[in-house]
Amino acid sequence: MRRTASPCLVLLLLALVSVPRVAAAQSAPALRVDARSRSVAPGELVILTVAGDAAAIDNVRVTAFSKELRAYRSADGTWQALVGIDLDQRPGRYTANVEADAGGATIRESHTFIVERRTFPTRTLRVNPDFVNPPPDELTRIAEDQKFIRLVYASSAATRLWSEPFTRPVPGTANSAFGSRSVFNGQPRSPHAGADFLSPSGTPIITPNAGRVLCARSLYFTGNTVIIDHGLGVFSMLAHLSRLDVHEGDAVKEGQIVGLVGATGRVTGPHLHWALSVSGAAVDLLKILAVLGDTKARAAATPPR
Repeated sequence: MRRTASPCLVLLLLALVSVPRVAAAQSAPALRVDARSRSVAPGELVILTVAGDAAAIDNVRVTAFSKELRAYRSADGTWQALVGIDLDQRPGRYTANVEADAGGATIRESHTFIVERRTFPTRTLRVNPDFVNPPPDELTRIAEDQKFIRLVYASSAATRLWSEPFTRPVPGTANSAFGSRSVFNGQPRSPHAGADFLSPSGTPIITPNAGRVLCARSLYFTGNTVIIDHGLGVFSMLAHLSRLDVHEGDAVKEGQIVGLVGATGRVTGPHLHWALSVSGAAVDLLKILAVLGDTKARAAATPPR
């Protein structure tokens, strides 16, 4: 005759099976993800800070806007990742997915962004017609420039090369708006992905921060150009220089002179064009100064209330 387990025995067995599961769930480490930014809109920078609740975390991986972003460990033991919101990013809800290793396990968390709409002004400029519709004999050079620039922006160091706050490469304020829809000689062209500083010709230009020079040469549209890799997908472009004082492959320190202000390339007069990108996203460098600059730079970049 087959015996049936008593109700008390069944409850006891279920309790013994359930206890390890509850204990395991309670001991599983968790991630905390915090976000800091001036706002969440095209051209803005969001700093994600990642920390573990119960254990030290390692090898943090972040994916946002369909890009894999490189994170770095801060002095306080937390991890940070810079999330650039490209000037062409459409408004809407987006998610940053975070993974980290902790105690032999992979733990995950996410953070939601609500990207707001941002409108950009239009600027109308008159320049040499050859820089609006280049002559046929310059098309090969332009194609080679574009290929070279793509290679540069795909060659960022896997580690952070900067440590100090970002700073302006020349004194004074910017006289052009980031993201402006540019109309050259009556013809629409690409948006302005940086800021122009109306500095006198010959003004020394310093590095916005430490890094490695990946470009120090004359390019068709931007003239004498320096591109500095700050590591982790962060790049500065300094354009229209009259003189280059660095070479490709040079390691540069914050505040080091890289050249002089000029009027080479597609320009209306002497000035410095500074553009900054984060993992392929064109971001408003004045907003970068507001969150990654020193106290003076943050005050200058913050509009009055």
